[in-house]
Amino acid sequence: MNILLILLVIIAIPLIVALFVKKDYAITRDIIINRPKQIVFDHIKFLKNQDDFTTWATMDPSMKKTYTGTDGTLGFISAWDSENKKVGKGEQTIIKITEGNSIESQLHFIKPFEGFADAKMSTESVDYNTTKVTWNMSSSMKYPMNLALLFMNMEKIIGDDFAIGLSNLKNKMESK
Repeated sequence: MNILLILLVIIAIPLIVALFVKKDYAITRDIIINRPKQIVFDHIKFLKNQDDFTTWATMDPSMKKTYTGTDGTLGFISAWDSENKKVGKGEQTIIKITEGNSIESQLHFIKPFEGFADAKMSTESVDYNTTKVTWNMSSSMKYPMNLALLFMNMEKIIGDDFAIGLSNLKNKMESK
């Protein structure tokens, strides 16, 4: 009887804690690129160009990529499938474009864990030849998986990848 009670407590405590743990998280990073806003936007609005700068594209050069639709337009889907668990399997769909300003997409992660996130890349003129690029993502974890947010610093994990990706984008854009 005591063993059963101890097991129930061991199971119940994390489930109770998860009730009070946040479910949502958001990550934002930005960088200044010494190129005109339209040139930068014209590059980032095409999902295929993300292979030029995201860290995930370089983690597995042999990942399978498929595309559906016309890149740079609403509904375009970029799908990936990798054996590397840090890359996994999923797809990104363009859901909104504010021409010259921002591109929004929905990410559907399939492996190693099922999940969804909203992402946005936006451009803002600092001056004629200088552009601020902001990259953000927001998502949530369902109960009781949200308990993992106590142990995972999503801001650092994904934020560091965003910072590297933006630095790569800056280097690519400024070398043109």
